[in-house]
Amino acid sequence: MKRRSLFITAAAVLLAAFAAGTFVYQGRKADSATAREREALLVRAHAPTEGSRGAKVHIVEFLDPACETCRAFHPFVHRIMAENPGKVRLTVRYAPFHPNSDYVVKVIEAARKQGKWKEALEALFATQRYWAPNHTPRPDLVWQHLGGIGLDLERARRDMTDPDIARNLAQDIADGKALQVKATPEFFVNGRPMPSFGYEQLQGLVNDALASEYR
Repeated sequence: MKRRSLFITAAAVLLAAFAAGTFVYQGRKADSATAREREALLVRAHAPTEGSRGAKVHIVEFLDPACETCRAFHPFVHRIMAENPGKVRLTVRYAPFHPNSDYVVKVIEAARKQGKWKEALEALFATQRYWAPNHTPRPDLVWQHLGGIGLDLERARRDMTDPDIARNLAQDIADGKALQVKATPEFFVNGRPMPSFGYEQLQGLVNDALASEYR
């Protein structure tokens, strides 16, 4: 009787251990799936990217060209990249929360078709206070600030109506919503969102990723 009782106890322990192991495995499996799902939402083939493709630290930024804080963070992000040559890359996604910002995004993407994406973005950041007074972009004022970057403006006006641009922008907006991006700029570093907003928090995430990836 005692032997049978010991057998039942041992079996119960084994079953409990198996159940616990299954739970842990399923938990890890879920975490892995979540990470893969987030990566799919963060990185799309159409998104503009700067830096080495082989860089192990990847910053994904959701930005609005009319956002003053995006303008302020722009040189900071590029300073991080310059201080870590070949180790950090940047992918930009759009979250046009301001009225008419979607128009400005389409202009920037039209400039990209002429190889002038970075130049257009930086020119519009530099003149943001003129074409977006009171945080409200005015489409009629945007074009006059792009003349100095060698852009064919008439072609850009045509290209901005390309359905692919509208489709890619809609994808960015949908992905941002799924990732709960509610303000700009929003940063993810190797899939990790900032714990709170600020320069130090972004720098900390990048430093952690550099330490982990380049030991």
